[in-house]
Amino acid sequence: MSTRPPRHSFLGGGFFYIAGSAFAFSIMTSLVKVAGQRLPSQEVVLARALISLALSWMLLRRAGVSPWGTHRALLVLRGLLGFLALSCVFHAVTALPLADATVIQYLYPTFTALLAMVFLAERPSRRVVGAGLAGLAGVALVAKPALLFGLLAHAPAPLDVAIAVGGAFFTSLAYIVVKKLSVLEDPLVIVFYFPLVTVPATLPTVWSNFVPPRGLEWLVLLGVGLATQFGQVWLTRGLQSETATRATSLTYMQVVFAACWGALFFGETPDTLSAAGALLVMSGALATAWRGVEAEKL
Repeated sequence: MSTRPPRHSFLGGGFFYIAGSAFAFSIMTSLVKVAGQRLPSQEVVLARALISLALSWMLLRRAGVSPWGTHRALLVLRGLLGFLALSCVFHAVTALPLADATVIQYLYPTFTALLAMVFLAERPSRRVVGAGLAGLAGVALVAKPALLFGLLAHAPAPLDVAIAVGGAFFTSLAYIVVKKLSVLEDPLVIVFYFPLVTVPATLPTVWSNFVPPRGLEWLVLLGVGLATQFGQVWLTRGLQSETATRATSLTYMQVVFAACWGALFFGETPDTLSAAGALLVMSGALATAWRGVEAEKL
């Protein structure tokens, strides 16, 4: 009897869920960019967290799961890292071209692999080292630092690039903590602690610099929260039928979506250096993911 998988396996339910997740997250970042044209990025973070907190609470009540968990120190750490990552990412999206901010965020698979070497005592492979170097070179082409390229009129501010890289780094730390919690807590509880920590963490900065939303901005903020929730739910469902490494590689479609929205709605056309940098970052991330696929086959 043939053991070949059915022809439709590549485009199974997991594929469509993860593609939908990438699409939803690209819509989320586009709406963040729209809201960030007048509203402070931390205010957008707070709005997103409030919507997620309400929806997560409803899902916990419906499932009959206690929201507080048992490993609270780790859960709070996950929430804090998520807050830091989200704050950096939302700032980067408002300050940088949408495609550039999304590309830099995709340094997180390489960061995650490198951090796993530290926390899980994994030996670095040549593939991971090469992927890391490719990712750094790609970010340099996107960021165009004056030290390497001189003073270019279209070069982004170094601080904005550093914050974007910080978002990828904190995302990778959050993923490691989530991986640890995934065998200890209910997934709904893990998701719940993200906004539970984020809401009070954002209040000091929002309180001192509050800009009241007006008109359609309320709908944009609601869209940010809903798109994020759909993205998280679809990604979770996709992970149930796909390996983590394959799922990660499929989420790279978000970069393509972001480039399309940037060109269509924000007049952002990547230059040659940015396009080459994006290719390097994506190649490094895919190489990192491929390393995981090889490990799963052993």
